[in-house]
Amino acid sequence: MSAPKRRVPAAQRGARLTRRTPKNGTPPLTPSRRPGSAKARHSAVPATGGPHPVELAGLLHELTVRLLSADSLNQALDRLAAFVTATLPGVARCAVVLIGEGGPLTSAGSGTAGETFDHLQYAGSAGPGLEAARTRAVVTSGDLTGDDRWPELCEAARSDGLRAVAAVPMDVRRTAVGAVSVYLDRAGEVGPEVLVTVMAMAGQAEVLLGELHRREALTEGAEVDRAAGVIIAQRGCGVQEAYAILHESAQRLGLPQAAVAERLVAAAARNAG
Repeated sequence: MSAPKRRVPAAQRGARLTRRTPKNGTPPLTPSRRPGSAKARHSAVPATGGPHPVELAGLLHELTVRLLSADSLNQALDRLAAFVTATLPGVARCAVVLIGEGGPLTSAGSGTAGETFDHLQYAGSAGPGLEAARTRAVVTSGDLTGDDRWPELCEAARSDGLRAVAAVPMDVRRTAVGAVSVYLDRAGEVGPEVLVTVMAMAGQAEVLLGELHRREALTEGAEVDRAAGVIIAQRGCGVQEAYAILHESAQRLGLPQAAVAERLVAAAARNAG
């Protein structure tokens, strides 16, 4: 019997690399670190060459611990963005975005600049992070201030101090597609040592985020069941009718069913006390 095929994360499946060379011909730059800086002391990514396998394994282990200990998916995204920004040299901002089926996108960001750039990207539904998520390809730009793929973002990049980007796709199975984007404050292509590390982190994160989503779904299901029990006790109705009442209430209020269930259970607990 042949061994089962292992699913390889999207970021590691040989995704296409969409690269844009700066118009002024600026050669690719390797992000440098200032001697003695906090980021230089703590970064596990060497200045030249790719990351050492042992150091990369340590980074992925720490990322796993941080994400799996998050209380929610949103907190996990915040931690992912903060971890990437703090770990990689030369990165001014990390932005994470998830696009779920039929729902609004979820985003997180960390860094000293780039909030305006991210806001415009998501409001206009166009930008490197969203392109990477939709095309499942690694998207790079060495000159965001003059990239004609996103002309509406050029001024924001200039004012926010963002010059280059590498956006790596994520595929959170059965949940969403997304991307992890790293922005540099210097023009030039993102160096291979940073790009390889981001790809590894994105591949690890998509598995961890999928597990967190599964946990949240289980928790929400249990809360809905408890709310149905409350409705049955209050109205003396049947099980199917209780779930129908909960569903109709959620539609009427314009809220997720899990949120309505949580409120109903909390109100019943207060009244019982």
